Amino acid sequence: MFRASRTPPTTLPELCCAALGKHAKADALNHKRGGVWLHLSADIFMQRVRHVALGLADLGVEKGDRIALLSENRPEWSIVDLAILSLGAVNVPIYTTQAVEQVRFILEDSGARLIFVSGRKVYRHARNGIETAPQLTNIIFFDEEAAEGVHQAMTLQALERRGAERERCGMEDYKRLVSTVREDDLATIIYTSGTTGEPKGVMLTHGNFVSNVIAISDSLPISSTDVALSVLPLSHIFERTVFYVFCWRGVSVYYAASFDQVGEHLREVRPTIMTAVPRLFEKVYHRIVKQGTSASGLKRRVFLRAMDVGGRYTELQNNRRFIPPLLRIQYRIADRMVFAKWRAGVGGRLRYFVSGGAPLSPALSYAFLAAGIPILQGYGMTETCIVSANRPKDNCIGSVGLPFPGVEVTLAPDGEILVRGPGVMRGYYKRDEDTRASFTDDGWLRTGDVGHLDRRGHLYITDRKKELFKLSNGKYVAPQIIESLIKQSGLVNQVVVVGAGRKHPAALVVPDWEGLADAMSKTRSAALPANRAAWSRDPLAIKIVQGEVAALTAKLADYERVRRVALLPEELSIDSGELTPTLKVKRRIVDERYGALIDELYAGVTATQD
Repeated sequence: MFRASRTPPTTLPELCCAALGKHAKADALNHKRGGVWLHLSADIFMQRVRHVALGLADLGVEKGDRIALLSENRPEWSIVDLAILSLGAVNVPIYTTQAVEQVRFILEDSGARLIFVSGRKVYRHARNGIETAPQLTNIIFFDEEAAEGVHQAMTLQALERRGAERERCGMEDYKRLVSTVREDDLATIIYTSGTTGEPKGVMLTHGNFVSNVIAISDSLPISSTDVALSVLPLSHIFERTVFYVFCWRGVSVYYAASFDQVGEHLREVRPTIMTAVPRLFEKVYHRIVKQGTSASGLKRRVFLRAMDVGGRYTELQNNRRFIPPLLRIQYRIADRMVFAKWRAGVGGRLRYFVSGGAPLSPALSYAFLAAGIPILQGYGMTETCIVSANRPKDNCIGSVGLPFPGVEVTLAPDGEILVRGPGVMRGYYKRDEDTRASFTDDGWLRTGDVGHLDRRGHLYITDRKKELFKLSNGKYVAPQIIESLIKQSGLVNQVVVVGAGRKHPAALVVPDWEGLADAMSKTRSAALPANRAAWSRDPLAIKIVQGEVAALTAKLADYERVRRVALLPEELSIDSGELTPTLKVKRRIVDERYGALIDELYAGVTATQD
């Protein structure tokens, strides 16, 4: 479709199509259906992109039209995405977990002409938001049976047949459509999660993405021999940009539709690279620690010794300090007896993870590094694409790495991180005032994050500027850093640090109930509480979790230490409005919903005393 050229690509269809033709992989995209992995070749992938694009053109879709896409990760997501972009139309992705009111808002605000929906379950969830969008002319389903009985519905298969029929008139039709797409054309409107208000539509151009893809590809070791497992939602800027990187480099991509499938898919796919969020690493880490510490006698002692040795060895190694010969020997033994099994559990050939979305505690980073699985933390926003990441040969744990080529990072006087470069957004859709407020007079984007740079240029994120809170003594607290420390505990599932205007921080904790039950059974001979609501008020349960939290925050400054803990009987969730679709905490909602409990907490009613 596109001949290889020394001229760098300027649009996403040009970038992806040229790469797919060059690498011509038989397993370009892969997904599991009915217990069997199905492989989509690069040729078939591009054929389907052409047919969908031409089918959309046959429906009257034109350059600049907004097209919504509501689906979990699967090959059709990427096929439809490239088809939309091939027309110069604008992809408006929507999370499958998005609240119905936000689905309605996004469709109306963007003026989406039609929407792609994966299947019946996703449609049922978003139905009220979709049916009330008057400008929608078609609902196109990936799963044929989902279209039955739905007004204005058609199937992706029917759309592709229309495109295939049109293609019989000659390939120039598709080429002509793609040739009209320009670098500065709008590629997508991605609506932010809206932790503090209604979502805003971030406008990103083809040039924004392409510049970022090439910069990342030139900075990280990624090649056509790599295999990737795609877990994070493609609706998110991080995974979507990474998909284009994988496409450009000829990586075989395997899709996981949900986090529940990750463990099974890791063992089957045996990826060599993978992107993830700290939540995944925390779950893997806690499962491994639980298995290791639940063993008895010698096996337990060997595991604990290996974890200690591995942590000390990798911390010295990462800080470029001398490693004593005895410690080197001990580490080799620990690797053979413990860490080799850890690597096998994630497929046995993973070269590195890339982590984004939230802070990752150094302890978890060192643990994975000890197992020979580096986690490269990165940083970015919807408004900036991917700004920075650590590199395998320069993995500065605790930082989010060095900015990618072409990306400039500086700090405002108050510590706010400012970004400038070719990946920065055009602005917010139909929100000129918000766009102006997001930039400095000399063109730097205000990220809203606070951090610092070390002498070698590595970027460190402290917290969100709006999430920093002031104690009654005037000291400022960064809750995300404290939360990342607390989540190292196997007894902690979720945590929110609170304390604005109070004497000291406190924490609302959703426990890992199984782990808490084990811990309580070792201390109490009487029966455990009857239900989670009772557990959350049980003095022993609170005391055990409080002890874990106190130990994990002991090295913080005195004013940062968490003094009291309250237990929540139910998980914070997207459906209940406490989390965004990207699993960020809506702190204002949590503060309002649990205001009385927080007051009790500081009154000492629900927690152990200092």
